[in-house]
Amino acid sequence: MKIYLNEMVFYGYHGLHPEERILGQRFIVNLVIETAGVEDSEIHHIQDTVDYTLIYSEVKHTMEKKQFHLLENCANEILDTLLTNFDKIVSATVRIKKPSVPINGSLASVEIEMSRSR
Repeated sequence: MKIYLNEMVFYGYHGLHPEERILGQRFIVNLVIETAGVEDSEIHHIQDTVDYTLIYSEVKHTMEKKQFHLLENCANEILDTLLTNFDKIVSATVRIKKPSVPINGSLASVEIEMSRSR
């Protein structure tokens, strides 16, 4: 089974430039988590699956309470946390979009994607 958490918006203080870490900015996070398909037919209660409200809380904590110079470091932290804290997750893919990029030019956003599996 795959669970998608789409377009989660957080205000964080991540970036290479000191101004980004002082002023902060919006980040948009998309997450796909996958569980072992053999257990899907046995899901009857929240304890039988991955509680996506808890997943959201973990991502929110990382995005809003921690600081990273690189989005790659942020994505690694999210993936490590999810695979450590949720035994039922066999793989996860996170995409982090930075809509306001300090680049002298026309650019809608920058986005990174990273995947990890057990």
